[in-house]
Amino acid sequence: MATTSVSTSREVNGSAMAALLGGSIGAFAMGAVVLLNEAGIFAAPTLYAPAGGVSGRTTLATIVWLIAWAVLHNRWKAREIAPGRVGAVTVILIVLGVLGTFPPVWALL
Repeated sequence: MATTSVSTSREVNGSAMAALLGGSIGAFAMGAVVLLNEAGIFAAPTLYAPAGGVSGRTTLATIVWLIAWAVLHNRWKAREIAPGRVGAVTVILIVLGVLGTFPPVWALL
């Protein structure tokens, strides 16, 4: 007769959830920086002349992403995080970030 053992170990998924949420925060930051630039509130510096202002905007969004990812990873690396809630927030932030980069949205300003 075979015996089965039930595993009661918990799944640590904090690192993966931190990566997902960090990426979506970076996407949202890109959309926000573009909207702020188009509204004339904030102009990111040009870091590479042939690319123009987009070089500063993408660099700033990348820095926000890396900081968010590092902070979330440090806080969540040994935890079990509910993927449903993080997934929903991730989708919302990515959609808002992508919408912020479209010229028809800028016209609403």
